[in-house]
Amino acid sequence: MKKILINETPWQTRVAITRDDQLQNIYFWAHASENLERSFFKGIITKILPGIQTAFVDIGKEKSGFLHISEIDRELAIHKMHSSGQIDEVEEDEHPRESISKHQMDISKILREGEPILVQVSKEPVYEKGAKLTTCFTLPGRFIVLMPNIPRIGISKKIENLEERSRLKSLLKENLPAGMGAIIRTTSENKSDSEILNDLKYLVNQWQEILEKFEKAAPKEKVHEDLDISLQAVRDHLDDDVELVITDNKENHNLIYKFVKTIAPEYISRVRLYQATPELFKKHRIDEQIEQALQKKVNLKSGGSIVIESTEAMTVVDVNTGKYTGQANLEETILKTNLEAAEEIVRQLRLRNIGGLIVIDFIDMSQGSSRQKLFKFLEKTLKERDKFQSVVLRISEFGLVQMTRKRSGKTLTRQLTETCHICHGLGHVKSIQAESYEILNKLKEDLEIKKLKGDVSLNVHPSIFYYITNIEYNAILYLEKSYKCKITLTSIDQCEVDVFSIN
Repeated sequence: MKKILINETPWQTRVAITRDDQLQNIYFWAHASENLERSFFKGIITKILPGIQTAFVDIGKEKSGFLHISEIDRELAIHKMHSSGQIDEVEEDEHPRESISKHQMDISKILREGEPILVQVSKEPVYEKGAKLTTCFTLPGRFIVLMPNIPRIGISKKIENLEERSRLKSLLKENLPAGMGAIIRTTSENKSDSEILNDLKYLVNQWQEILEKFEKAAPKEKVHEDLDISLQAVRDHLDDDVELVITDNKENHNLIYKFVKTIAPEYISRVRLYQATPELFKKHRIDEQIEQALQKKVNLKSGGSIVIESTEAMTVVDVNTGKYTGQANLEETILKTNLEAAEEIVRQLRLRNIGGLIVIDFIDMSQGSSRQKLFKFLEKTLKERDKFQSVVLRISEFGLVQMTRKRSGKTLTRQLTETCHICHGLGHVKSIQAESYEILNKLKEDLEIKKLKGDVSLNVHPSIFYYITNIEYNAILYLEKSYKCKITLTSIDQCEVDVFSIN
């Protein structure tokens, strides 16, 4: 059974999804940072570059976002080009997509500099690049993803039953407002009509609110943002397999309780508040499992292991038998190790959020039946355990399995580590933010368990000292108020970044 565990502190929210006490997914949100992905803005077009068919849109951030012509929905393009006299009015029986394909697309004929436009962030800013923007809007729900301006119905490939696919498509086709479309999620399989229609109603109302806010909003103002990380996790993961949703913060518990009561009242009894020792993540060994997920080598229960190496182009996974010798013959030993490795690889890809091209070097097997069994097992496990789309090719003549997995957001390594200033990228160290939060968590734990009172001294590396005093000083004030003590931070030049002491 699965559990959704939510750890809330004044500086960070962490959400862990576990299955049989094994960590499957981990999500982080630093309260000092802003999450832009899926947010809507009333942007102002600042520059149009017809040569690369891109418009730059000011959304009030340091870097302007960029909107490529491929991210402008066809209905908007037709409306804008028709208004400017670039195309003739479309006949009633002529499909808009077919109509616009007959004309030369030119972004300068669709958009004008200085005009306001409703945009959604589809990808966070990266390095020197601004946010990637789109007008092909999506609003995710529990069972469907509403596409308010794209009149098309898609359905998850993981729903294989033809009758069920037909039922779901017909239901949405009959009930979607004119001009809207939807993607039917895997979670909608075998759900009642009323459950799906309630989800649709919720999303349509959300879209109407966005349009109303856009009309009243000031230029560059954010008009809508996705749910916070804890509610996102509940929305995306809460189903019959979830045994409990546990949070260690009373305010967050009340928020989740009200949210679940609105969207899925049948699960309300599974929402729990945890207020005991040890701390929630420590009790379930979450921090320990996160540390393991940052390592290249993962040990298997049988004694074998897998080694995961990521490069710019692809991720390579190597499977080794290790100490496992089997009980019957070599082929049985290899097959059992490969099957165990395949299940663990699926978990690690999900946990580490690895996407793109992946090559797996399983241990060579001489029998074709063994190779077929392994391939079918890997394909089945990906389908059942991973919500992201993947494509797996059969084992090659070199004994390799090639696959692709949809990319989404940053990998776990990029979230928690940064390039080492000493080895210049040959290895990784924890980021200053991650180290600071770990130290704050340890300080909070000591204050609670050791009952530290009066004057408490926290001695840290200068970079940690700077981060806490400039970015997270409210966290120190919170701890002082909560545990009735006075905390003094001291910068120690002669220590390493991960070395600290509490006195």
